[in-house]
Amino acid sequence: MMHGGRARRGEIPTAVLALLREQDMHGYQMLQEISDRTGGAWAPSPGSIYPALQMLEDRGLVTSEKVGGKRVFSLTEDGRTHAETIPAEGPWGEIAEGDSPERDLRHAFGSLMSAASQIARVGSPEQVAQATAILNDARKQMYTLLAGDQ
Repeated sequence: MMHGGRARRGEIPTAVLALLREQDMHGYQMLQEISDRTGGAWAPSPGSIYPALQMLEDRGLVTSEKVGGKRVFSLTEDGRTHAETIPAEGPWGEIAEGDSPERDLRHAFGSLMSAASQIARVGSPEQVAQATAILNDARKQMYTLLAGDQ
């Protein structure tokens, strides 16, 4: 189960095995899949995925090979046997189930970050200035909300 937006250490290998049960993948695909399947509630970093992959490879549960310049991982026979014990919905099932205000807020914030990044990249100077003012106003409103003045 997730705690404070982060998964416990043992959940990363479980997630990797559950994903590889479906198809072979490279590490970045795994990061994306976990994030997508949890609506952004769980977004592990490369610093957590790659050591888990190495540990699983050392235990003989996964193997890897270079394909098109990327290291693609797949289950070994032992890995497949172990992966079959993982529930079908994977370790993210509980995280992704139902709506939660926290999850909705994280999703809204991620969408806002994407919009702000796009404006920063391609917006005119006037659009960038307007976006900055909007974000500053939103920050002030959030603190006002926390202070209970609304």
